Amino acid sequence: MATVNPYTERDICSVFAAAEPDVDRAVRAARRALKHPSWRLLSGTERGHLMNRLADLVEEHAETLATIETLDNGKPLSVSRSIDVPHFSEVLRYYAGWADKNPGSVIDVGGKKMAYTVKQPVGVCGQIIPWNYPLDMAAWKLGPALSCGNTVVLKLAEQTPLSMLYVAQLIREAGFPPGVVNIINGRGGEAGAALARHPEVDKIAFTGSTATGKEVMRMAAGTLKAVTLETGGKSPLLVFDDANLEQAVRWAHQGVMANQGQVCTATSRLLVQDGIYDSFVERFKAFTEEASVLGDPFDPKTYQGPQVGKAHAERIMSYISSARSAGATVFHTREAPPPKGYFTRPTILTNVGAGTAAFEEEIFGPVAAIARFGSEEEAVDIANATRYGLAGAVFTRDLARAHRVARDLEAGMVWVNSSNDSDVRVPFGGVKESGLGRELGEDGLRGYYTVKAVHVNLTDG
Repeated sequence: MATVNPYTERDICSVFAAAEPDVDRAVRAARRALKHPSWRLLSGTERGHLMNRLADLVEEHAETLATIETLDNGKPLSVSRSIDVPHFSEVLRYYAGWADKNPGSVIDVGGKKMAYTVKQPVGVCGQIIPWNYPLDMAAWKLGPALSCGNTVVLKLAEQTPLSMLYVAQLIREAGFPPGVVNIINGRGGEAGAALARHPEVDKIAFTGSTATGKEVMRMAAGTLKAVTLETGGKSPLLVFDDANLEQAVRWAHQGVMANQGQVCTATSRLLVQDGIYDSFVERFKAFTEEASVLGDPFDPKTYQGPQVGKAHAERIMSYISSARSAGATVFHTREAPPPKGYFTRPTILTNVGAGTAAFEEEIFGPVAAIARFGSEEEAVDIANATRYGLAGAVFTRDLARAHRVARDLEAGMVWVNSSNDSDVRVPFGGVKESGLGRELGEDGLRGYYTVKAVHVNLTDG
């Protein structure tokens, strides 16, 4: 299975694509490791030490990992180096700290009986990660799973497997017992499906599109696996008349154009109140024109690299063409993209109908659709008129309004006067068709342990 450099459009290398028998071997290795004393009898403190050792090794190999991530994914090296690789270690260290701080409880049921709970690993966890943040999405899943004492079969995205394949050797070097972490490549319809269906897998965690998430859930239902899903989004960003306009423009750009627009929580539906609509649009265009430098991902001046692949770039352009045909005004930045590479120029759509595909569907590219609103009630109604519910953002100086709108938005996360500034300590996840369960923070542990109740009779009766 070839992996392609999206800037040069050339193959980097070929990797082994796992088929169902390979997935089965990985699952059985994870099952053996789950029961083996070398992992099963480790204390939480010792698991935390292993996780911190892996974080140390990732930091030692940071430049190599950042380079691989940029070659394989197309994101700027400056981003891989300053955000993606450090965040991997940050997440591992956070959950290493939880490994011996996740106790059960004693429940007072009277003098004749004692009752207590213990938290135990779910078991073998199948984890399927996307291509937009290969290192970080792996960390979000490995961190809580290992902290709670599970074993893992991690299925990499077929477009971007290389950075986590490099991490595989660091996992071994860190001292994890064989079979605790198993990493496989493969196509979703083959390796991913085999993992979701496997009877020896106790839990599936998936990040990706809503359509694929539904298929994963259906396959996992055959054995009633526990499921965590982080799926699609079409998140609104609401700008009220009283907002700090410069702040709103800056964060609006970050919220939709970062990572080539390939962000599940991208606040790509911009709703702007009538009184500042024209001013906001002009400033947003000017800011985007100035900030969006397209080019070689290894050039320090580059803000936006290529999309992950040719098919994805063409899909983004089809949404833009569809919006233009439906009457939207299309603004592209003036800078021509490089002659080679899967580039899509940053795009702003105005006069876009609320019922059009570009306004309703997840484009997953550097495309912002802007609509206007009159009242707070209208803004919330438009924002909630979607099958998605991953995130939202509100820009206002009115503190009461900020809290009202944050409460009323149908979303798992809401930012007030910012966008997409997530934190490892804060839960991440959505509602409606944007997923089930949470990642990050203490809440991220809950999908990776079961609670066992123990009843002890203290009498002779």
